[in-house]
Amino acid sequence: MIVAWFTGRLPDGWFSGPPEFQLDREEVSIVGTLPVPQPAEGTEGAERAALIEGHVQRFREETRERRMEIAREAEHRFRRKVSWGAVCDDRTVMFTTLSVPVMTRLRQQERRVLDTLVAAGVARSRSDALAWCVRLVGTHTDTWLADLRDALQHVDRVRSAGPDLGQ
Repeated sequence: MIVAWFTGRLPDGWFSGPPEFQLDREEVSIVGTLPVPQPAEGTEGAERAALIEGHVQRFREETRERRMEIAREAEHRFRRKVSWGAVCDDRTVMFTTLSVPVMTRLRQQERRVLDTLVAAGVARSRSDALAWCVRLVGTHTDTWLADLRDALQHVDRVRSAGPDLGQ
């Protein structure tokens, strides 16, 4: 329902294809692909990177008011924050993201892992170290997590097709 609403609400021509949506309990992230600008002949390396960065920044500035308007409507309607991003060539830029505190209880062995990351300068705090660990696991288990998410969607479909026990 959320993806369908955004698909109908987003202006035509913003992205060169359908945007990617990521949803959780607190946030909806919309990341669209921008067409790659045509560089001047001989543009390479740092110049090409600057061209793409400028192109993404221009899109961000030119669409800011509409994106904010759409986000306000969606936040009111779906009770979730909205974040935006763009992909251009091989670069992904998130314009806004939500940072949500997550409480957890860790045993000493697990705390020692976080403390080692802090002591080594990999992270500034236990919180940063835990976020680093989550990103690392996510990077190395993308396929497994995707399979797990697919399985959860299947469970949701089966559950919704089941009998209504509330009556």
